[in-house]
Amino acid sequence: MSPKSKTDIPGAEHSATQTLTEKEAFFEYLIRLADDRLILGHRLSEWCGHGPILEEDIALANVALDDIGHSAALYEYAAEVEGEGRHRDDIVYFRDDVDYRNVKMVELPKGDFGFTIARQLLFSAFSYFLYERLKDAEDEQFSGMIDKHLKEIKYHLRHSREWTLRLGDGTEESHDRIQAAFNELWTYTDALFYMDEVDELLIEKGIAVDLNDFKDEWKQLVTDVLEEATLEVPDFDQFMQSGGRKGLHTEHLGHLLAEMQHLRRSYPDATWE
Repeated sequence: MSPKSKTDIPGAEHSATQTLTEKEAFFEYLIRLADDRLILGHRLSEWCGHGPILEEDIALANVALDDIGHSAALYEYAAEVEGEGRHRDDIVYFRDDVDYRNVKMVELPKGDFGFTIARQLLFSAFSYFLYERLKDAEDEQFSGMIDKHLKEIKYHLRHSREWTLRLGDGTEESHDRIQAAFNELWTYTDALFYMDEVDELLIEKGIAVDLNDFKDEWKQLVTDVLEEATLEVPDFDQFMQSGGRKGLHTEHLGHLLAEMQHLRRSYPDATWE
C-alpha cells in the first residue's frame, strides 16, 4: 500500500549492534518534529467552522496553519537530508501509521474546547522550551527554520495560557471540563521528553538538545498556569504512556491518516503544484 515502508525510514530498524549515521539520525529527528506538528495541526483544523466564537474559530485555524506550515518546512528539509529524491508529500501521504513518529498526545481526538486548549498548553510549552534551545543548533538551515517558527510558537503558548486561565477560573462547567482534560492528557506528557540513540548522536553533534535540561522548567510553567487557573495539577508520578516515537500509536491515528491521505493515495500520480 505504501511505496515507502517502515524499513525505508533510516533509523527505524536499527538494532543494538548497528550504528546509526548522523544523516540517518538527523532525518529521523526532523521526521519526529514534523510528525508532531502535522498531526496536531490536522486535529486543530477540525475546529474550522466549529469554534465557540468567531474569533476563536479563526484563531484555531491560524494555529493549525502554523503547525502544518512548520511541518511542511521540516519534511522538506528531511527529504533533502535523506537525499533519495522524495518530495515532502511522499513522506506525508505514503506512510502508514506505524511509520509515523509523533507522540500519542497530538493524535487524540480534538474533544471539547477545553481538551483542545489543555493539549495546546502542554504541547506549546514543550515546543517553546525546545525551540528556544534548538535555534542555536549547529546546522544553519535547521536553526534558521527553528528561529522563524519560534515566533509563532510564542503566540501559541500565550493563546493557550490565556484560555486556560479563562476556562479554569470561569464557570463551574468550564472549570470541570478543562480539569478533566488535563487529568486525561497527563499520562501522555512524559513521552514528550523521550530520548534515544537518535538524540544522543545529534546532541554530540550540536544539532539536538537534551530534553531533560528543560523538563523542570516545563513542569514549573505548566504548574504555575494551572494553579493560577485554580486547577489541580495532576500527579507527575502517575503511569505514563509511551511508544509514539517507535511507531506505537493509539487507534485514533489510523483513522486520522485514512482521512488525510485518502485523496492523494487515490490519485498517486496527480500533481498539485
